[in-house]
Amino acid sequence: MKILIVEDDQRVAELIQRGLSEHGFSATIAYDGLSGKKLALNNQFDMIITDIILPKIDGLDLCKEIRQIKPDIPIIMLTALGSTDDKVEGFDAGADDYLTKPFEMRELLVRIRALLKRSNGSIPSNAGYILKYNDLEMNLQTKIVKRTENEINLTPKEFKLLEYMLKNTERVLSRVEIAEKVWDTHFDTGTNFIDVYINYLRRKIDKDYDTKLIHTRSGMGFILKVE
Repeated sequence: MKILIVEDDQRVAELIQRGLSEHGFSATIAYDGLSGKKLALNNQFDMIITDIILPKIDGLDLCKEIRQIKPDIPIIMLTALGSTDDKVEGFDAGADDYLTKPFEMRELLVRIRALLKRSNGSIPSNAGYILKYNDLEMNLQTKIVKRTENEINLTPKEFKLLEYMLKNTERVLSRVEIAEKVWDTHFDTGTNFIDVYINYLRRKIDKDYDTKLIHTRSGMGFILKVE
């Protein structure tokens, strides 16, 4: 497995590279966003690990630009910025996971393995594969979501969250389960980023419709159900 590390702190970058090498990964380092972009687009990597604060191109813009060309490559963001807003901004840019510095190498390895496992075929590739509940429809091939034939624009993370809810309709999903299954991470009770994304979905899925589909179960989690 080949991993690209985009990190301007040489000490941190080399520590990650050494830790990955010890566990059988081949790791290449870029020390700024522009170099990271060139390496990512001109070479074949299985994953990208990037800091947010970088010279020349920051990690958020780097993630967005890579996503335009290589939409399926797993991306982990490493950063000292750990607030809910920071995490939401990272996920909206296209990151698959978010690890706050300082972190332990073993936690990074767990995140890497989980993302690689998921990226190697968890979503069916059947042409025209459809998830549907009531008047809500999701096409996993074209990435188009519609409700009563009205197309709804979702960010990559909103799409993944809704996909998981559509695969588990009429079942209460806890915040812990959503964090593990959608974000491949442990739920941090000190943040509310899952509630933030649920509210994003509500505004796009339910706001303009009489029949509400996304509901909160106090103390338990969320459910996609006609009520």
